[in-house]
Amino acid sequence: MSAVRTVLGDVRPEDLGVCDAHDHLFLSTPQLPGQELDDTFAARAELDAFRAVGGSAVVQWTPYGMGRRAADLPPLSRVAGVHLVCATGLHQAAHYSPELLDELRGKLADLFASELTEGIGTSGVRAGLIKVAGGFHALDAHARWTMTAAAEAHHATDAPIAVHLEMGTGVLDVLELLCGELGVPPYRVILGHLNRSPDLPLHRRAAEAGCWLAFDGPSRAHHATDWRMPDAVRALAEAGFGHRLLLGGDTVVAGARSVDGGPGMPYLLRRVRPRLSLALGEELVARILTDNPGRAFAADWR
Repeated sequence: MSAVRTVLGDVRPEDLGVCDAHDHLFLSTPQLPGQELDDTFAARAELDAFRAVGGSAVVQWTPYGMGRRAADLPPLSRVAGVHLVCATGLHQAAHYSPELLDELRGKLADLFASELTEGIGTSGVRAGLIKVAGGFHALDAHARWTMTAAAEAHHATDAPIAVHLEMGTGVLDVLELLCGELGVPPYRVILGHLNRSPDLPLHRRAAEAGCWLAFDGPSRAHHATDWRMPDAVRALAEAGFGHRLLLGGDTVVAGARSVDGGPGMPYLLRRVRPRLSLALGEELVARILTDNPGRAFAADWR
């Protein structure tokens, strides 16, 4: 049976509920010094705020080596009453030391598969997706290495693969590599940050290929294209691809959390949901927030 792998165990897709399909409770990187998400009290408050506006699940895309705090996720999930899904995977090379990357050579796919099936370190938490990243309009050697490992781990486990698209670009390169050369079925691939590049014909090509399309950045103040997101989502829905859409918040720095004065996770349901309901209708938006994530993140785990 297909199941979504949460930090408290596998759940049926239909039990996931209203889902923020791309966000972060914990995250640290040398690329964002002094802006780390590393406060468990703030994470709890953010989950409480998300739950208060009707949220019931969050998929955390924080991958290996970026401060996932996996051991802290199960108690947070229990006390907040929110399903949490944790990621394995690897981001762009800039987020890691050269020494760490050297240590992972030759064993990356095994690491991903182990974290998906056995657990992350000694936490007992199993990851529920693989997160990798492309570059700006291209795939460098690091991206090809990580995506090749992700594909190998997918074939061993059936885990979904979520892709950070830098500024929303590089879609066709990702599809050619993951789904073409590496044989990952498109319906197991989730393309993130498409709101950052409102290229509607390209969005449609990705949807026609069978991938999941994630629009996931209302908390990112420096992305001027976010205001075009409703039009992009409506165009895809009108073309018959409403069943392939996902929504998320992608809170990556402390100042973006609602408990620190930013939009945070609640914004997805407090402001984005009613805005999209005007464009798409409440019924379709409800399916995008519930049915679609359940299917996108469910796997026939091996």
